[in-house]
Amino acid sequence: MTVFDYLLQTARDRGAGFLVLIDPDEQPRQRLVDCAQQAQEGGADAVMIGGSGVLSARMEEVAHDIKRRITIPLIIFPGGANQLCRFADAVLFTSLLSGRNPEYLIGEQVKGAPLVKEYGLEAIPTAYLLIESGARTSVESYSHTHPIPRHETEFLKAHALAAQYLGMKMVYLEAGSGAVYTVPEDMIAAVKEAVSLPIICGGGIRHPEMAARKVTAGAQFIVVGNRFEENSHRSLFAEFADAIHQRSSQLVDKTNDRP
Repeated sequence: MTVFDYLLQTARDRGAGFLVLIDPDEQPRQRLVDCAQQAQEGGADAVMIGGSGVLSARMEEVAHDIKRRITIPLIIFPGGANQLCRFADAVLFTSLLSGRNPEYLIGEQVKGAPLVKEYGLEAIPTAYLLIESGARTSVESYSHTHPIPRHETEFLKAHALAAQYLGMKMVYLEAGSGAVYTVPEDMIAAVKEAVSLPIICGGGIRHPEMAARKVTAGAQFIVVGNRFEENSHRSLFAEFADAIHQRSSQLVDKTNDRP
């Protein structure tokens, strides 16, 4: 089974998928590895690794160690071609469609494509759409692009439709690292209605209840990262997993209601 098929099956079986994002630049290597293991034990469906400013050598070291400790997929979420490495199962092959900087629309993708092939990574074409979040995020700074305003729902829908017609497999609605506000639920719902692509949502999701609201609005995958830099205890991962895996929770509730 491909990683993409695994993700789709997870969303079908559990109501939504829980993805934990690890930034190799943020913590000591052993702590990052421990965090990935705790994420798996707490119910995460996959671990993503990457960030806006990760050094390639650091990426390889951390990815190698994480891959030895987990059995769930390890997916690269690259800020550029220099973050690709062979110690992963797949890569979100993203294009920053919300911006107009050609380097992040196609330039980095051209640089990275030969490496994806050489490393044997499964490429998952993903439209990356940055949403205004109340603060200037690292994605904006590194990409020199502007996010889609929070009130421009029709504009966002047009970008998501373009992604679908271009043949993308997923659409990633991102508030960004350090976001003050998360992606609005009405925007998620609008994209869900407009396209048939699976929706990933991330940025600023700090509490399980916030994650649950994104799933209810229509997100099939929730990404949480910064929250676990402060607390990577397995119990917190489990709280997020329970909130995100709504279908599993509903099935358990129904079972408990039986005489």
